[in-house]
Amino acid sequence: MLGIGQQEVGPAFRTWRAHRPFLGGLLLTLGGVEILVTMKVSLKIVVHLGMQGLAGFMLPALMVVCGLLILFNPAQRLFYSIVGIMLTLGTWVTSNLGGFFVGLALGAVGSCMAFGWLPDQEPRVSRSQRRKDKEQQGKADMAAPDAAGSTGPTAADGGQEDGDGSLRGSIRSSTATSPSHLTT
Repeated sequence: MLGIGQQEVGPAFRTWRAHRPFLGGLLLTLGGVEILVTMKVSLKIVVHLGMQGLAGFMLPALMVVCGLLILFNPAQRLFYSIVGIMLTLGTWVTSNLGGFFVGLALGAVGSCMAFGWLPDQEPRVSRSQRRKDKEQQGKADMAAPDAAGSTGPTAADGGQEDGDGSLRGSIRSSTATSPSHLTT
């Protein structure tokens, strides 16, 4: 049984997560952790020991710090993501080819996602909600007939029917039923 406090954690976490580049910061952090873990493997598996060993541990540790800073200070995400991608690319030389390419890929994708995140975007509408909106729009269109009451081709259509083969009808129908969050 979930208590009242536990039921409120899900929506609060979703709200917190929506206001920051969560996945980018998480991937950058996981990339740094993965590279740190691969530094502990036996010397038989190690491809490249690194420059004096210190940089091999320092760069992935700073990747983890940049990932956490992206999560907890999203206002400075551009700076942290640029530093994160530089650190990630530096691990290619210093840390077993960037943690055998896995940590390198995670860090690079995470940094790019954090850099490209836009804070003022509207939240995405789920696919099921878009379907419901489209069905409701279709029902509203069926309930309200045209003012003229005609169903044939008109001069505004250029004399074309809105059948399956009409490009004009498909363009108009796709723009006429836009999701409600896009229209003002």
